[in-house]
Amino acid sequence: MFQQLQEKRTSLAVIGLGYVGLPVALAFAEHFSVIGYDINVDLVKELQGNKQYNSETIIFTNEAAALSKASFFIVTVPTPVNKYNVPDLGPLTIASTQIGKALKRGDYVVYESTTYPGCTEEDCLPILEKCSGLTLGKDFKLGYSPERINVGDTKNTLQNVVKVVSGSDEEALQEIAQVYSLIITAGIFKAPSIKVAEASKIVENTQRDMNISLMNELSMIFDKMGVNTFDVIEAASTKWNFLRFQPGLVGGHCIGVDPYYLTYKAASLGYESKVIAASRFINDDMAKYVARKIITHVLRTTNEPKVLVKGVTFKENVSDIRNSKIVDTVKELLAFNIKVDVEDPFAKQEDVQLQYGLKLVENESDDYDAIVVTIPHDAYVNLDENYFITHTKPNALIVDLKGIYRNKINHRKYWSL
Repeated sequence: MFQQLQEKRTSLAVIGLGYVGLPVALAFAEHFSVIGYDINVDLVKELQGNKQYNSETIIFTNEAAALSKASFFIVTVPTPVNKYNVPDLGPLTIASTQIGKALKRGDYVVYESTTYPGCTEEDCLPILEKCSGLTLGKDFKLGYSPERINVGDTKNTLQNVVKVVSGSDEEALQEIAQVYSLIITAGIFKAPSIKVAEASKIVENTQRDMNISLMNELSMIFDKMGVNTFDVIEAASTKWNFLRFQPGLVGGHCIGVDPYYLTYKAASLGYESKVIAASRFINDDMAKYVARKIITHVLRTTNEPKVLVKGVTFKENVSDIRNSKIVDTVKELLAFNIKVDVEDPFAKQEDVQLQYGLKLVENESDDYDAIVVTIPHDAYVNLDENYFITHTKPNALIVDLKGIYRNKINHRKYWSL
């Protein structure tokens, strides 16, 4: 397979051209003929018209029939949860069905989408076999290689992060490893099984979720003591083995979602998660906890409170607003008839309006009862106290979720996690 791809006698297809799929497709296009496929017509048109991506080695399409020209398929579709935090395998099911219809003898299918251990072989494989009429091992190969794309990270890029790969048999493992080794300079780690590879990804994010939940719980405890959590972290960090996790709202497409896949699978096997579930509960409730602190302050000071929220993306210096937890804070404030202005230099107005029904403001007022700074965008880091004085009433509250302005606010009430 590797030689066929290298000699461009067949193509590699990437199914799903989001924050994971597009970088993967572009990286492979430097070596192979690539088909970039997505069901989003507008996205495909945008990619087709982008001169930066124009190349003889890659085509972008929303036509499923084009997949028949490929022999190596990489699945990078979203794996969300529904409103009940139950895994939504819809995108994976659709992708598997489309690939199954295009699958031929000798083909390879590799999943990168984050999911629970067993999903690739127990949920996706039966669809591939049913739609293709082919049999794993005898007719085609299967693999799993968890994505490790970190949106907005210019240091830990696709190429310089070790890539975990796995295969349905030894031959599949070696071929898949060889294919990925062309675009990964940091090296390849060969997992002993597909389930191990699936588990490795979900554990990465679950571990981080649990560590942040600990800091969030400590933050709530320290708040009752009048102790600043970031002061505590700074002091504790002088010990060599202290892990410098910080409290905060846990949103985005990974940490706030992936642990639910693991607890869901555990429950299906008769095990009710305790530690992981508790961590999820703490982190999911933090947005309302922040809202309650703001509500308690502003309703004591005015009958018509007005709050400015600075930052709606889930992390600093990116435009990604998926699963932004500050939106839950905003909705809680709105439920108490508090006027809320939302501002973010990176978020796109149309995305915020479509996904959350919120409008971004361009001009800030000078009479806010509270300002909430959610994330350390570059545009926020250097704001001085004069900025907050200029835009607030004298008895206003400055909420600094990431401790950016610690020990810098003297003429307004200050609070951070």
